[in-house]
Amino acid sequence: MGLGSGSGSAETSSLMSEFLRKTGGSAVVDGGLSTELERHGADLNDPLWSAKCLFTSPHLIREVHLDYLEAGADIIISASYQATIQGFQAKGFSREEGETLLRRSVEIASEARDNYYERCVECSSNGTGDGRILKHRPILVAASVGSYGAYLADGSEYSGNYGDAITLETLKDFHRRRVQVLAESGADLIAFETVPNKLEAQAFADILEEEDIKIPAWFSFNSKDGVNVVSGDSILECASIAESCKKVVAVGINCTPPRFIHGLILSIKKVSTKPIVIYPNSGESYDAEQKEWVQHTGVSDEDFVSYVDRWCEAGASLVGGCCRTTPQTIKAIYRTLSTRSAAALFQ
Repeated sequence: MGLGSGSGSAETSSLMSEFLRKTGGSAVVDGGLSTELERHGADLNDPLWSAKCLFTSPHLIREVHLDYLEAGADIIISASYQATIQGFQAKGFSREEGETLLRRSVEIASEARDNYYERCVECSSNGTGDGRILKHRPILVAASVGSYGAYLADGSEYSGNYGDAITLETLKDFHRRRVQVLAESGADLIAFETVPNKLEAQAFADILEEEDIKIPAWFSFNSKDGVNVVSGDSILECASIAESCKKVVAVGINCTPPRFIHGLILSIKKVSTKPIVIYPNSGESYDAEQKEWVQHTGVSDEDFVSYVDRWCEAGASLVGGCCRTTPQTIKAIYRTLSTRSAAALFQ
């Protein structure tokens, strides 16, 4: 039920359009992973963060993926954001074991999708009466690739400041094998997430082209001012890199406060014709030194969802949540998008 592998760039670029056609023009992306894993009892106090669960408690990852599917998500993102071969080697794993864990992240998400489809068959109606959304539909598994800053685990994905020693070639060498492994893991697409600067966006675009990666990708950037990405690079320049790469089938924003999203969508539309993917955080502030979220600095699910119509009107077609959003947030987004689709049918 996924996108399948595109053999040529034209085919690859049409895959997201076809998926969105099947979903009625808009689709729901899942929500925060790490805080949900913690709610299920996982201890993520580790440089590998949520990727630690790939070898300690994969069943919890599967449960969270299922929670999001039952909340209406059409796209689930693998637990590989912080998973790097280098990071696993630092924990004592061999290179081969690290690659196996990367593949495992996609396998777990695919298993959750299979489990979900089984539940849909068991419950032939489109609702169970207990609030779960059991509806057979196209579901994509996106393999997450976090930035170099995520691997450093020092908060630098929130600043984009890697220093002069980190060049385009450094970043390509760091990411290349990981992207190859994930591209061959059975995922439908690769989600390059929380991209903090144009240098890393260029590295990702180069890898996709140079290695002839066979599945499509999206690029999502993060911003703390609604004008530039976190490094200070222009969102227009960053989105232009995504626009010019034929393997990229959507471009957008993640892990950014909701209040900045509308303006960023309008900026992206100035330079990109591709579908726009939006999955903000809850608006809470993150303390990189304490490695924790500052309580009561975010918005409620109601406030978060009140933005969704405006984002769709501005041009977003894929909407979900990032850090600190929950299955309840995603269910509210699902309901909002379903209402929009129904209204469009009667216009």
